Amino acid sequence: MSQGSESTCASFVDRRNYEVLGNPIGFERRQFTNSHEELSSEAQELALAIDGYKMRHRRRFINSEEMLAVIKSLGYHK
Repeated sequence: MSQGSESTCASFVDRRNYEVLGNPIGFERRQFTNSHEELSSEAQELALAIDGYKMRHRRRFINSEEMLAVIKSLGYHK
């Protein structure tokens, strides 16, 4: 039984390695590009901060706690 798991591990390909896939590091495919143009300056700042957070943490979506952290990092408070 252990031989089967060893052969599975040996043939594992890490598809998260961007150099193997040919994608430059820091590039993320997005469905909508430049979609922040119609926003107010404050909303643009928030959208760009959220995008930056997602790029740094390699996240496609963020949860409410992460969004709150981004908002607080911009200096907002209750």
